[in-house]
Amino acid sequence: MANSNSNYKAVPEATDALNKFKYEVANEVGVSLKDGYNGDLSSRDAGRIGGNMVKKLIQKAESEMK
Repeated sequence: MANSNSNYKAVPEATDALNKFKYEVANEVGVSLKDGYNGDLSSRDAGRIGGNMVKKLIQKAESEMK
């Protein structure tokens, strides 16, 4: 049966790298994150961070395929 946890990490060793990447992208889009809990972050800002992370990861994967 599949794992029902939506926070399941396919590569647990990548957690630190993804966290660092999140802070880099947040800085690029002008959203300030603090260490730990960021529950006061708006959905819009969280979406900007996540969307840009996905965009950059796709661009990287596509450039490596060439």
